[in-house]
Amino acid sequence: MSDTFTPGPDAYEIVKREDCFRGFYRLDRLHLRHQQFSGAMGPVITRELFVRHDAVCVLPYDPQRDCVVLTEQFRVGALGKTDNPWLLEIVAGLIDKDEQPEEVAHREAEEEAGLTFSALWPVTRYFPSPGGSDELVHLFVGRCDSQGVGGVHGLEEEGEDIRVHVWPLEDALAAVRDGRINNAASIIVLQWLALNRAEVRGLWS
Repeated sequence: MSDTFTPGPDAYEIVKREDCFRGFYRLDRLHLRHQQFSGAMGPVITRELFVRHDAVCVLPYDPQRDCVVLTEQFRVGALGKTDNPWLLEIVAGLIDKDEQPEEVAHREAEEEAGLTFSALWPVTRYFPSPGGSDELVHLFVGRCDSQGVGGVHGLEEEGEDIRVHVWPLEDALAAVRDGRINNAASIIVLQWLALNRAEVRGLWS
């Protein structure tokens, strides 16, 4: 296996950064150049960057019943790309200033699903779209009791309308296979749990 590139302190240079849009999100235009694999500095290139708060996504898992809790809500980004823009997802939210990812996981579980986590299992951190966004996602599995969980949740002032489902883990994995679950965070964490189910249940049951 060949070594991957290890950047030094001068591996890239931001020549100019422009403000293109400021709202709930930001859009910047960067003029930059970076070191190429030949060792030489490349030409100045221009890239638009979607600037977002980092996010926390957590799959609520009941190890006693081997069930997961999924949310269902309308997503504007799915319009025109799928017949059904109401997506099956996991609990998720953005990190506000001075918040730790674990705090966001607990807060969003209560707001979106009426859930309390007794433990969190860190899965990974990843960039969902690094070609054009700086968002970093913190991914967890959260231990919960799914008995009696359900209903519609969300913050009215944020226009949230979130329906909560409790599914056997095997049904959720089947939904990944047939494409009913079609968003990255949910696919990644469900596949991770499928691979690590025995260890998680052994420690959490």
